[in-house]
Amino acid sequence: MRILFTIPHFFNPEGSGQHGSLRKDPQTRRIAITTCLTSLKALYGKSQYIIDISKHQAIPANQSHGNDVDIIVCTTQGFHLLSQIPLASDFLMHHNSNVEPMLLGFECQAVLKSCLGKYDYYCYLEDDLVLHDPWFFVKLKWFNHHTGNGNLLQPNRYEVSPLGTVPKAYIDGNLKPEITAKFQNIREQPQLKGKIMEKVIAFHRTLNPHSGCYFLNAEQMAEWASKPYFLDRDTSFIGPLESAATLGIMQTFKVYKPAATHASFLEIQHFGTTFLSLIGNQISLLEKQVQGKEKNQSEAKNQVEQEIKTETN
Repeated sequence: MRILFTIPHFFNPEGSGQHGSLRKDPQTRRIAITTCLTSLKALYGKSQYIIDISKHQAIPANQSHGNDVDIIVCTTQGFHLLSQIPLASDFLMHHNSNVEPMLLGFECQAVLKSCLGKYDYYCYLEDDLVLHDPWFFVKLKWFNHHTGNGNLLQPNRYEVSPLGTVPKAYIDGNLKPEITAKFQNIREQPQLKGKIMEKVIAFHRTLNPHSGCYFLNAEQMAEWASKPYFLDRDTSFIGPLESAATLGIMQTFKVYKPAATHASFLEIQHFGTTFLSLIGNQISLLEKQVQGKEKNQSEAKNQVEQEIKTETN
């Protein structure tokens, strides 16, 4: 299988600091994109080995999952960290442009369209997203085999940290219905279910289809590219970054995500703790609220039982 990954990448240390790409210290961003890129070749490329200690040899492994992987990093106006990343010269292809930085995601769309007919999967992910699942594309293929190419399965984004209130949190919960209502109708086929490895997995139409990425098979990419709105650079879904990653696919496909009960079935890591650090501060933990509610209910129940006992006596 041939897989094409396109990644928008921008870094300007003189920026406002509002995004990770606009902060003075490049170290965090450098680690993020290096981890992002490395994971793609390590998980999905053909160069994987197992060390046979008895023979002092490295033997090919995971041949059944080995793919031809191409990575194109799209940058603009020379603002990037590619020269500071310790990767082989043939690890990726560099597509330079002069577009507005916030519109780099649309430049990736143009690159994907220019490669129609050459790949089995056409992928886009922001430069701070990291895949960890070797079976990611197997799951996508399974999903579309059973549900059709008109449905698109998006991964749940998450953050992790050994510090803080919780060690892991999924960061793309529901948006207000009116935000996506003009682009999608989630009441149409609101849920799909499938059984895999003896587990029933539910997939829900989502009020927040944004994941900062998408992974389309060849038929889906051709379908989207044929639409009149493809590459119209419409930024009306939240903002330019969110629109480039999500608006077009939301208009073209029924977008699903694994339900919260099996959120990890398809997931992708968002590097850092930008959202995770909000829990316990701007975002309250429902678990504590539930525990408090259960405590109040228990106290009320005990009070009723005590009153009944008193009246009986």
